[in-house]
Amino acid sequence: MRSPEPSGFPSKRLLFTPGLAWRAVLPLLFLSLPAEADPVKVWTTGAYSFSDELGGFRITGVSGIGTKEDPLVIKEELNTATPVTLTIRATKPIEPFGKAGEVANGVMYMRIDVLNNSALPWVEFQFELQEILDQPSVFGDGLSFDQRNKTPDNIISSNFADFERKFEPYDQLLFKNGKVDPLKSATFDFLITDYTPRWTFYIVQDPRIPTG
Repeated sequence: MRSPEPSGFPSKRLLFTPGLAWRAVLPLLFLSLPAEADPVKVWTTGAYSFSDELGGFRITGVSGIGTKEDPLVIKEELNTATPVTLTIRATKPIEPFGKAGEVANGVMYMRIDVLNNSALPWVEFQFELQEILDQPSVFGDGLSFDQRNKTPDNIISSNFADFERKFEPYDQLLFKNGKVDPLKSATFDFLITDYTPRWTFYIVQDPRIPTG
């Protein structure tokens, strides 16, 4: 929050001229004002916005509307090997199964393009969906990694050969049998479905490092 403008001093109480008074007071005011933090940039594409407001990484670009032909592509740089959380909000009306890009329809083909800037190799990478921050997405909330499809063909990664989905008690998608070295990038493609769309939901991204 910006500090209010300094109020003037009644001239009858000044012991020296106003010009000299301001020369003395202004340096002290600037020293006492807190530096403003850089504003969080919210990226918008299709019917959604994407934010790195919860920290640990930064978004460098977004594109797409969320269809199979034109997926939502989120470009990121992770500066840590600990979990980070992507915040997603609907920016247009919610209409289940409506036209992608014009409404938030609950069907989101996504591609996460991640640069590993953590200085550590990643040997697995997990995504977790949350409708409420820090709470598991349970079976009945309608949000999942395409849970109804038992044999998905749209879950792929540039760096990992296999994946594993879990739906209870968490909605998680784990990519494994691969590696992302420091300063290298990896892409992850998957489909998110939400049959009871909400205005805000979260994706926790958890890069795994070697344990031995």
